[in-house]
Amino acid sequence: MNPSNFSKSKIALSLACALFASSSLANTIEGTVASQAHDVYFQGAKITVKELRRSTVSARDGSFKLSNLPSGTYTLVVDYIGAQATEQKVVVTNTGIVKADIVLQSQDDLMLEDVIVIGHRAGQAGALNRQKNALGIKSIVSSDSIGQLPDQNAAEALQRLPGMFIQRDQGEGRFVGIRGIDPNLNNVTINGANVPSPEEGVRSVAMDVIPSELIQSLEVSKTVTPDMDASAIGGSIEVKSLSAFDRDGRSYSANIQATYNEQVEKNSPKLSASFSDIFELTQDYDLGIASAISWSERKFGSHNMETDGGWQSMTLEDTSGEEVTMLSAEEVEQRHYTITRERLGGAINFDLRDDNANSYYLRALYSEFSDDEFRLRNEYKFDKGDLAAGMYSSNSAAFSSAAMDRDTKDRFEEQQVLSIVAGSEQQFKDWLIEYSLGYSKSEEKEPNRLDTSFEADDLWLGYASLGEEPILSASNNAYELNNFSLDEVVYENNFSDDESKSFRLDISKDLVLANYNGQLKFGAKYNKREKYNDVNALVFDGGFDDITAVQFAAVEPDYSLGKFGPGLSQNALKSYVLQNRSGFDLNQLESDIESQGRSYRSEEQISSAYAMLTLDIGQWQVITGVRFEATEFNTQGNKVELIKNEVTDSLHTEINTWQANKDYNHLLPNLTLRYDHRDNLVTRFAYTNTIARPKFSDSAAFALIETETTLDDGVVEIERKAEVGNPQLNPYESDNLDFSIEYYPSGIGIISAGLFYKDIANFIAIEQVQAQNQWAGYKEVMQARNGGSASLSGVELAYSKNFTNGIMFSANSTFIDADDKLQNQSDTVGNVMLGYENNVFSTRLSVSYKSKNFQFVDNDRRVYQDAHMQLDISAKYHMTEQYQLYFNAINLTDEAYYLFHGTRDYNYQYETYGRSFEFGVSFNSL
Repeated sequence: MNPSNFSKSKIALSLACALFASSSLANTIEGTVASQAHDVYFQGAKITVKELRRSTVSARDGSFKLSNLPSGTYTLVVDYIGAQATEQKVVVTNTGIVKADIVLQSQDDLMLEDVIVIGHRAGQAGALNRQKNALGIKSIVSSDSIGQLPDQNAAEALQRLPGMFIQRDQGEGRFVGIRGIDPNLNNVTINGANVPSPEEGVRSVAMDVIPSELIQSLEVSKTVTPDMDASAIGGSIEVKSLSAFDRDGRSYSANIQATYNEQVEKNSPKLSASFSDIFELTQDYDLGIASAISWSERKFGSHNMETDGGWQSMTLEDTSGEEVTMLSAEEVEQRHYTITRERLGGAINFDLRDDNANSYYLRALYSEFSDDEFRLRNEYKFDKGDLAAGMYSSNSAAFSSAAMDRDTKDRFEEQQVLSIVAGSEQQFKDWLIEYSLGYSKSEEKEPNRLDTSFEADDLWLGYASLGEEPILSASNNAYELNNFSLDEVVYENNFSDDESKSFRLDISKDLVLANYNGQLKFGAKYNKREKYNDVNALVFDGGFDDITAVQFAAVEPDYSLGKFGPGLSQNALKSYVLQNRSGFDLNQLESDIESQGRSYRSEEQISSAYAMLTLDIGQWQVITGVRFEATEFNTQGNKVELIKNEVTDSLHTEINTWQANKDYNHLLPNLTLRYDHRDNLVTRFAYTNTIARPKFSDSAAFALIETETTLDDGVVEIERKAEVGNPQLNPYESDNLDFSIEYYPSGIGIISAGLFYKDIANFIAIEQVQAQNQWAGYKEVMQARNGGSASLSGVELAYSKNFTNGIMFSANSTFIDADDKLQNQSDTVGNVMLGYENNVFSTRLSVSYKSKNFQFVDNDRRVYQDAHMQLDISAKYHMTEQYQLYFNAINLTDEAYYLFHGTRDYNYQYETYGRSFEFGVSFNSL
């Protein structure tokens, strides 16, 4: 053995032994904060040693520990929103640990179990206490609060918090943004481990993959401290799954639900259950096991109209001969979707505790999400300029001879997320040592995708009217399927994989500096992430033996946005293609371009270290430090060039491997100040530096190049176009300023206001870069580039109050002023909830609102998403203390999803989903 390696092994072994060693702790107070029945523990309670002005906050199992105290008699003061302030005397000696279990009493002379143990009040009280006592600026939602509103997944639960917004897919929340920042620029973790994205090309995590039943709490950090990942320009979202030590002893629950969707007139089932228990292994060790499982199948659909490519500017003469500049559509689409969306999720956590408050844990969460989608589409195709005059009339259409496609998309998509975290927290003399190993994997499979297209020419087609739903008209032969010949078949098997492995070590020590209590904390983290995208596409464009759409005729779908015409059979098409595919003409060039050009592998290694100091100076708390992150990035893909030469009458592709790498480092200072004016009034200020690494689709090594050689009047002309990735992209860098003030009135409630400002450098956008020297001779080159900066500022307001008469009211709104280049950014985001709750019945009316926001640029015009406001109602009836009946009504106003091109008059995408109604029964052992 190499002596150097042997020496390193000895050091590692000694460190491991030290980490796993337990030691007797003298001069230590430890205990729990619990309900009177000791069946519920409270996280976020503040425990203060009055004489020393030294404090800590209880953990999720209600436990707390104050170590390295001088011997003496002390008074513990415990503060928890919704409960009476509690004091308890303790005597600390150097002979061992002093136990101090705290029992909370209600603040308003009601039974504690009725106020902060059960229902919405429990969830809100716990969340507000954690928010109040956090180091930085946070918003938190607990599992109890999630269960009170009709939220299907983590994304929809998060939208209720101040400053949060969601992006929807087929009417359901998917991606989560924070304070106007695109979801790609946020960080998401599950039980402390970074979550990779199952979707190709992006960093944003599709949080509809995670069922709400598997979640114990969702914690949004709007400012980061040095011990947190810096990749959080918007903020960081922490998903915590349940733990057995959240409750005392055995606990179990179950839920059965049926959902009815009005648009497709179908019912959908949902089942979930959880179990937890604590086992005494020995006199010194307790083992907690918690598990949960959730399954649902949702059948629904959507009706859609789109203008592919948007509206293009043109000039024509009106009836008086005057020139008029207006917008003309080249392609208008009708889309009809039928969807079955299935979720299966499971979580299991093992927690081992000893009498010295050392803990060991293994936490695993698995979620599987599938989307079985069949889409019918009619494409009305017009030459540029045709029918523009028809836009003058809102009641009749102008017609012209045009082409029409009837096509289908038959796609089954499955996403999986696996997160496993193992770690420990141990007190080693005066030092608290925390370490963890994390493994996360997300993948997306799209097996046997089938796209078919049938084409007809010389049909009389037209459109009229502006607005959300263009009015389409067609001659009778446009609805006769025998006029539509099979034009193209695309058969795909696609796979995307994102894997993350991490190790983290944090070491902290309580200390007294210049007579002020404080804590020194430092640590390191290593994270390796690999993103892989594999596309396998076969494009067939002939050999169909004059097949027409009539052979696959199906009944006309129920479509609410106009006349659709006959449908096409999903099963008949699939059977025909599978039986006859071997006889089709394969377009090898197009297949290579799709498959090789869109496939890549990227790897990212991040090594980080930090040091952080916390000091309590009277009513001030100062948190300062610095974080260093070093990033190594490499990527491999292909340069695919399609070469057309009319002079030699040749057509072929050239495919070459492309590999690139980029390394960069960041040193990120950090300062957070907290001032407690009094127990119920807190202000915070934070200056932070954060970053966001480029999307994988932007930084991947890929190039799609088209070279065309033509002969015009004896002159040979060469035209080249390209779409290219950019592995040399720099990450976004942001300087952030945050200020907040929080007032906690008596009872359970909060009034808060916050100001924030972000100055973002290295902004990334897709640009035309053919003017640069490296692209000399190209007519057009599209590439992601760093360009300039963007800024964002805003104010965040929130009010929430539970009144003693059972009425509950909460409202929050965020107002943002941002540069136009920021995507997915709404100027106004807000939520309102009005409810009533007593021991038998509860109901809530909730409204979420997001104003217009910029999406992207198409044909030199900006595409916006229209304002969205959704109204939901929930009601619950307690048959007994354990059994509840509930009813939820979702999207009561049938709010549509609408994108427009430039102004609201010009449709880009309009989609409706219908209302949904849920009926269920739940059981809880508590």
